[in-house]
Amino acid sequence: MKKLITLLALTLSLQSCIFVVGAAAGAAVVAGVYDHRKVSQVVEDQKATNTAVDYLNAAPDLKENSHINVTVFNHTALLTGEAINPEYRQAAEQCVRRVDSIEKVYNQITIKGPSSPLSRSSDSWITAKIKAQMLATKDLKSGTIKVVTENGTVYLLGVVSHEQADGAVDIAREVSGVQKVVRIFQYKDTNNQHDTEGSPG
Repeated sequence: MKKLITLLALTLSLQSCIFVVGAAAGAAVVAGVYDHRKVSQVVEDQKATNTAVDYLNAAPDLKENSHINVTVFNHTALLTGEAINPEYRQAAEQCVRRVDSIEKVYNQITIKGPSSPLSRSSDSWITAKIKAQMLATKDLKSGTIKVVTENGTVYLLGVVSHEQADGAVDIAREVSGVQKVVRIFQYKDTNNQHDTEGSPG
């Protein structure tokens, strides 16, 4: 298991899309587990993320005073990170909403200074452990799950059934260091999104 987790941590940068704006880098760690979507869908998410980051980088004050991570999945954007005041938090959301292909934004940016290197290292480890457990769970059979960890809070995104969602949440909850789990799933059986244990904006 240790070898598996080490390999997963090493390959996160190759399998995931992490975009950071601000003086500090690497607060959130994003990992994809089983991405069975069409290539065109993955490329569209990548393009939307790149555009969102370009808009954020084009705002000098926001870039200098915030540390923001953008994760886009199936026209849904998750914002995590830190901003020094509510105005910058809202400004970041407005930047991302300018992207035409993004239909919904979950703004989970916290109002505080950038997280510490120790906190980011812990987030990396949490993400790697959750991903390893998901890959080792045969009954999960998730079409697509992304794991985003920020300051001990785990966000789960993907296209799943309710049963698969519950299984993924249970796995995340059992990992040491996880403080809260927020699900931002698109359900195959209802075609709707649902959030628990948190209220993304």
